[in-house]
Amino acid sequence: MKYIIALVGLLVVFGLAFIASSDRKNIKYRPVVIMVVVQIILAFLLLNTEVGLILIKGISNGFGKLLEYAGEGVNFVFGGMANEGAFPFFTGVLLPIVFISALIGILQFTKILPFFIKYIGLILSKINGMGKLESYNAVASAILGQSEVFISVKKQLGHLPKNRLYTLCASAMSTVSMSIVGAYMTMVEPKYVVTAIVLNLFGGFIISSIINPYTVTAEEDILTVQEEEKQSFFEMLGEYILDGFKVAIIVAAMLIGFVALIGGINNIFDMIFGISFQGILGYVFAPFAFIMGVPFKEAVDAGSIMATKLVSNEFVAMMDLAKHGKEFSTRTLGIVSVFLVSFANFSSIGIIAGAVKGLHEKQGNVVARFGLKLLFGATLVSVLTAIIVGIVLK
Repeated sequence: MKYIIALVGLLVVFGLAFIASSDRKNIKYRPVVIMVVVQIILAFLLLNTEVGLILIKGISNGFGKLLEYAGEGVNFVFGGMANEGAFPFFTGVLLPIVFISALIGILQFTKILPFFIKYIGLILSKINGMGKLESYNAVASAILGQSEVFISVKKQLGHLPKNRLYTLCASAMSTVSMSIVGAYMTMVEPKYVVTAIVLNLFGGFIISSIINPYTVTAEEDILTVQEEEKQSFFEMLGEYILDGFKVAIIVAAMLIGFVALIGGINNIFDMIFGISFQGILGYVFAPFAFIMGVPFKEAVDAGSIMATKLVSNEFVAMMDLAKHGKEFSTRTLGIVSVFLVSFANFSSIGIIAGAVKGLHEKQGNVVARFGLKLLFGATLVSVLTAIIVGIVLK
């Protein structure tokens, strides 16, 4: 039965992408089929095999150690502020981002990350049928983040046509930043975080190649990566540490605003209609949860969490999932978890458009104009990833 539902889900996702396509005649179906098969194989290997579990456990333990080291710095500054037995979200989940950001800076400075990103991107370009720039950008987005990635390709940004720019932005919205992966792993099972990151990488290409098909000629297929300005090691380190702290503060501010706003709206809807705003959204998104593989009896609650992620952000939704996760089956928990691991929400439209506009005003305006289509595509990527995971989960 789950395979029939998954097939229906795939048809719905591809059908919606096809309807939104800008050039249906030029869609290349062969790379799409290959990448879907690759997604299924990778999901099976990561979630259902000993090798995959060992790999994920290694990654999880690695991030666990990093969070321990980060905790030493956080405790030095904020130790003793929390009541005994309490777990303040800001110090326990968000502030470790500062340390992870510093590590990313060191890997960038030593040229390890640029080497890794460039050559993984070149390998991906052989599979996805797209250009080297698009492939590089997808890998870089999953490591550097949706704003920072555009800095590394700013030399080419002003020369890109609208269709290629869409693909770059869709990749940035479909992935997550490596600096906050550790924070995710404190809220969602690490195996689902890792699986979602890997599958979203391919999912972004799959959906973009249907919604936004085009061919990159040999003359256009160039990759020019912007070299960072020469800095001393400690200049760079200070900059990345401050950037990490800014991210933590921004996420904290967004959480305060969104959690309070959703709480207020829920209360108003409950008084007027006898059902919370999230409850209504749950019914709206329940059909999508069902085609993703969520059992029918859990579809409304799962749909509510999915909708929360879309209208606010993934952190708010993950907090909801942590509260209600015990009520879900293991299968539902896995499917919803992978759906949440991406930047696909309304606020990301402004973040990406602003990042591009800061580098090239005209292209930033172009991004703002296709913002809703961008969110639509990135959300389909999350749904596709969840469907693939639903196929392999028992």
